[in-house]
Amino acid sequence: MNSPYHIDQNPHKGNRGVARAWHAAKNSWCGLVYAFLEESAFRQELTLFVLLTPIAALLPISLLEKSLLVSSLVMVLVIELLNSSVEAAIDRISFEHHDLSKRAKDFGSAAVMLALLVAALIWAAVCIPLMMQI
Repeated sequence: MNSPYHIDQNPHKGNRGVARAWHAAKNSWCGLVYAFLEESAFRQELTLFVLLTPIAALLPISLLEKSLLVSSLVMVLVIELLNSSVEAAIDRISFEHHDLSKRAKDFGSAAVMLALLVAALIWAAVCIPLMMQI
């Protein structure tokens, strides 16, 4: 096959089946550990997740509402990981200031901010009616 993306041309794409899944799981775990060790924003958002998830579990709400609350927190973590990966790729290219590098990092930061806003809105939409009942 003459495609520039043929599997034989990328030494990292040779695993298949269970071996591929195992290596992907190891890489994912390494990414989570690295984010925890090196990214303070990830640690802060993980702290929110750890503190708020048990609260969501204990609230007298439906399973769907609990799922929405927890999923909104997971979304923040996912977007923070993507933001961190963009920042790492930009820094890998160069630490020199460049408008496009700043733009890429600002886009990632904006994505995290929007994810936090969505999570806050979901938590407010679920929790404010509960507080009104008290």
